[in-house]
Amino acid sequence: MTHTRFAFIKARWHADIVDRALDGFLELIPRDQVDVFDVPGAFEMPLLARDLAGTGTYAAVACAAFVVDGGIYRHDFVAQAVVDGLMRAGLDSGVPVLSVSLTPHHYQETDHHNAIYRDHFVQKGREAAQAALQITQARRALNAA
Repeated sequence: MTHTRFAFIKARWHADIVDRALDGFLELIPRDQVDVFDVPGAFEMPLLARDLAGTGTYAAVACAAFVVDGGIYRHDFVAQAVVDGLMRAGLDSGVPVLSVSLTPHHYQETDHHNAIYRDHFVQKGREAAQAALQITQARRALNAA
């Protein structure tokens, strides 16, 4: 079966920044081919990614979150757990699960930093869309061979 649908999961922490990744993603993949899902934070993304990948509906699942360093160990713990969980969801399901999860060490909630990261998330969303299209094309070619 040829999948033409993509799932996009976005965490609601720093939604004003994270949502820009979807904007970039939709610059390359038509909106009518993308189902969008919100989760409370980055930590909840792997479970939903696994569930969506398991439906057989999506060619790829992209996940966006912004995990900031609050000065405690939780930043590193969450970032590592999220990336590991997303990789596991992809490997277990056989569906590509892409991460647009950024973890800056020097983020401050200022207008300057917010503008930088909003722009950066648009670019990362574009890159996720490119990756989704490329891996989908590669897998189709492999299946056809």
